[in-house]
Amino acid sequence: MCRNTFKEVVINKFMNRRAAANCRYQPTCYEHAANCYTHALLIMPAFVGMALLHRLSDTGWERITAWVYGMGLCALFLVSTVFHIITWKRSHMRSVEHCFHMCDRVVIYFFIAASYTPWLNLRELGPLAAHMRWFVWLMAAAGTIYVFNYHEKYKLVELAFYLTMGFFPASVIASMSNTEGLHELACGGLIYCLGVFFFKSDGIIPFAHAIWHVFVALAAAVHYYAIWKYLYKIPRVAVQEL
Repeated sequence: MCRNTFKEVVINKFMNRRAAANCRYQPTCYEHAANCYTHALLIMPAFVGMALLHRLSDTGWERITAWVYGMGLCALFLVSTVFHIITWKRSHMRSVEHCFHMCDRVVIYFFIAASYTPWLNLRELGPLAAHMRWFVWLMAAAGTIYVFNYHEKYKLVELAFYLTMGFFPASVIASMSNTEGLHELACGGLIYCLGVFFFKSDGIIPFAHAIWHVFVALAAAVHYYAIWKYLYKIPRVAVQEL
């Protein structure tokens, strides 16, 4: 009996009950803190990473691409952090919280599009595949429209949209003649997919959302490394050697 009571106290302290259908999970105070810090600590590194790619750029197109990708990366961590802080510290501001929750969801679509942009802009593509560089942003816009019309109503549909947008452009990337960096892209994609399990485990696993944040950070780091190494560092070295 005492053992069960202790277990219940620990669970109630570090994890609330699972949310009902069409309702948002309410983290404990400890989970709120973990949700904030796991992305807040990545805001500055994201800005530094964007600046590094911009410095390694040799052409205007590379600079624009670095800016687009970097802003998508920075926005992901910044908006997520602000949303979780408002949810934690300003829970009475429901309208503001709701607004930032939608922004948190929308920025994921644009982050996915931004993550593909360096590969679609800086690698040689076929005539049909070249259209994907615009199509990913159309998908991000469609996802935004969906969020503003059906936010929190159909969670599985929203998850399906994220996964579709994450995998569909990958078919174009995989068909490129230059396959350098594809292993890192696949590894990052696998990490994102493994993290989805925790994304849907609030109320089942303590700190599930914070663990999801960690998976996002790891996957984003792997993808950043691939972009830095194969799209920015190598071309610059090659030019200097010539």
